[in-house]
Amino acid sequence: MPAIGERRTTTRLDEYVARWDLSPDGDPLTTATGELLPVRSQGRPAMLKVVTSAEELRAASLLLFWNGDGAARVFAHEGPALLLERALGPVSLADMARSGRDDEASRVLCAVAARLHARRSAPMPMLVPLEQWFEPLEAAASAIGGIIARAAGVARTLLAAPREIVALHGDLHHENVLDAGERGFLAIDPKALLGERSFDFANLFRNPDRKSAARRDTLARRASVVAAAAAIDRERLLRWVLSFAALSATWRLGEGEDATADLVIAELAAAELDLS
Repeated sequence: MPAIGERRTTTRLDEYVARWDLSPDGDPLTTATGELLPVRSQGRPAMLKVVTSAEELRAASLLLFWNGDGAARVFAHEGPALLLERALGPVSLADMARSGRDDEASRVLCAVAARLHARRSAPMPMLVPLEQWFEPLEAAASAIGGIIARAAGVARTLLAAPREIVALHGDLHHENVLDAGERGFLAIDPKALLGERSFDFANLFRNPDRKSAARRDTLARRASVVAAAAAIDRERLLRWVLSFAALSATWRLGEGEDATADLVIAELAAAELDLS
């Protein structure tokens, strides 16, 4: 049993703590895709991450491509290990949205997305095309029917004629954009996708929590705010919201989980589009 105050770290984390001369600054965390440890590096807060999945390796390559512009900086990387900037500012976009400042939170997310989507001279890393990302929805359409089938048809049309193709975060929402003080708000944990810019705003509509998001008035107002702030077509945005909510529901159903909240968002988007 470890002594009081002693932290349990793994051999792999310890290896990079020593190699990069880091000081542990919190408890380690093991997830399905890797291991994390809050640390300090040369006096600055950072996060040591040792990944175990191809998805996380793609995410690392995208963070390197963004080079700290709208996303957490990569201080060091080697093989499966990353040393990332750790944002410790006090402002939570989730709390902002829940406390009557949803419009403001949405505009912050759109401003971060604008930085991520900006053109860069560096070569783009290998990313997952949206067509591949949406394959589970297409496969589930005939088996499940209903809103899943309608959403699959909408997604099919969107994917057949994409607009403004960029490197996509793929999981942009209130908990994945953090306050970094003087550096502003920064994105973390991208899925590293490639496709239409408008898609990256769809996940905002399922957050910061399903209860607050699952209201037609909230969805309708947020669609107007996001469309204006991101300079995208409101109807097309809603079609991406419908498609992505149905895709998320498909993933949940495939795992035997409750997909009710995602299906509600899909139905609300369809109703706003008058597709019900």
